[in-house]
Amino acid sequence: MPQFAANLSMLYPELDFLDRFDAAARDGFKGVEYLFPYAYDKQALAARLKANGLQQVLFNGPPGGTDSASISRAWDRGDKGIACLPGREAEFREGIALALDYAAALACPRIHVMAGLLPAGVPREAARMTYLANLRHAAAEAAKQGVDVLIEPINTRDIPGFFLNRQDDAHAVVQEVGAANLKVQFDLYHCQIVEGDVAMKIRQYLPTGRVGHFQIAGVPERHEPDVGEMNYPYLFKVIDEVAAQCGWQGWVGCEYRPARGAQPGGTTAGLRWMRG
Repeated sequence: MPQFAANLSMLYPELDFLDRFDAAARDGFKGVEYLFPYAYDKQALAARLKANGLQQVLFNGPPGGTDSASISRAWDRGDKGIACLPGREAEFREGIALALDYAAALACPRIHVMAGLLPAGVPREAARMTYLANLRHAAAEAAKQGVDVLIEPINTRDIPGFFLNRQDDAHAVVQEVGAANLKVQFDLYHCQIVEGDVAMKIRQYLPTGRVGHFQIAGVPERHEPDVGEMNYPYLFKVIDEVAAQCGWQGWVGCEYRPARGAQPGGTTAGLRWMRG
């Protein structure tokens, strides 16, 4: 089985965020990920990781904004990243600096940089040029402290208008930027909705060295991976097989909404798929 990381933005919703670290460790997770750390003191987060023997394996760069308050406002108003938005380059750079500050404190080796929504009236090629330039900056800054920058194709049913949607597009961007620490965050849930043929895409892309992280959820409801149309036991075997062949040693993030919602103990009860 791959090594799984608990996504604390989605799992254990009945608990306060900081208490979710303890719950994840009790359930046997060794790694955690989440959307954003910026509402919390980085030393408090580091203490939770250390106390529970957890690795911080991933978090997102700011969706917009440059400090806790402005980041929260950006997310609340619907910003889904600003990497492709012309005119917000200075804000993007400040956000990357903040993300790398947190990454250093949390010993986190990966930051997901969200592409954002294609702005109305902006030609796609202009947005793409902004995206490439911002990714070159982020990768160069992250390389100074040994951090990978990840980009993720996201389906347009969950986020209409999102700039990056397909695996082939994401890999083309990585190749064009040409930074060794720029990689793809391969979310099997999003891939199934947009493209399908997930197992063959794992076999195609994992050996390239351009896949930095996987994420999973059941399709279509985004519940546990044993709920829905995807055969995850088979896909886990594919990941294990290809990873053994190419030497990949990354994480699989559990980014799903527990089917039992905020019912006390609901996340734990839903982990039978992992324990089996």
